[in-house]
Amino acid sequence: EQSWIDEFEANSDKVHIVRDGTNPGFGGGVNKGAAGALGNLLLVINPDAVLRRGSLARLVAAMEKRAEPVLVGGKIFDIHGREERGARRNTLTLLRAMGLGKWTLENDPPPRNSIEVGAVSGAFFMMDRQAFRKMGGFDEGYFLHVEDVDLCRRVLKSGGSVVYQPHAGALHYGSTSDVPSEAVVEHKARSLVKYFRKFANGPLERLIVTLISPVMVRALKARR
Repeated sequence: EQSWIDEFEANSDKVHIVRDGTNPGFGGGVNKGAAGALGNLLLVINPDAVLRRGSLARLVAAMEKRAEPVLVGGKIFDIHGREERGARRNTLTLLRAMGLGKWTLENDPPPRNSIEVGAVSGAFFMMDRQAFRKMGGFDEGYFLHVEDVDLCRRVLKSGGSVVYQPHAGALHYGSTSDVPSEAVVEHKARSLVKYFRKFANGPLERLIVTLISPVMVRALKARR
C-alpha cells in the first residue's frame, strides 16, 4: 500500500505526503497536514472514505452567508447507502450523554437543504484553512475520538457556524484499521472524560464528571 501511495505522489505535482515516523493520533495527524497546506480551504476526509461527485462545490456553497468561522460537514453513508451515525449531531453535553436529551440526529428526517447543527463528523468536513489555524486546529490531547466534537463546540463558542450539508456525501467503507477494538474503546472513553472535564460548567459539573467517569468507561466497554 505504501509503495502505491509513493508512486502516486511521484506522478502528481498536487500531492504531498507528510510522514515523520510517528503516530500523533487523528487530530495530531490532521494538524500536521493542515500546517503544510497551501489552499484557502481544508477538506478532511477519512482514508477509508470516497467522496461523492459534486460534493466539494456543495460544501463550499453551504459556507456562504454563515457566521464565521464556518465548519461544514456532509452525509456519511455505508456501502448500502445508509446514513452512518455522527454526521449530524446536537452539541454534546453531559445531560445528553446520560440519555437526557437527543445527541445524534441520523434517525431524524434528512433536511432538504443545509442546516446549522451542534456537531458534524471529523471523518468528512471542510473549513477555511486560516480559520482552522486560528482555532488552534484539533486539540491534540485527544488521541482518537471526540476531537471533532470538541472543535465544533469551540467554533460555536467563538460565534461561528457548524453546518450539515445533506447533498454532499462520502461513502465510508469502514473496518480498514488493524487497531484492536479494545484499544479504540479505551481511547474513546478517555476522550469523553477529557471532553466533559474541559467543557464542564463550574466545579459542581466537574465533580459529577469525576464521579461518573468510571461508570461511563465501563458502559462503553460493555457496549463493545
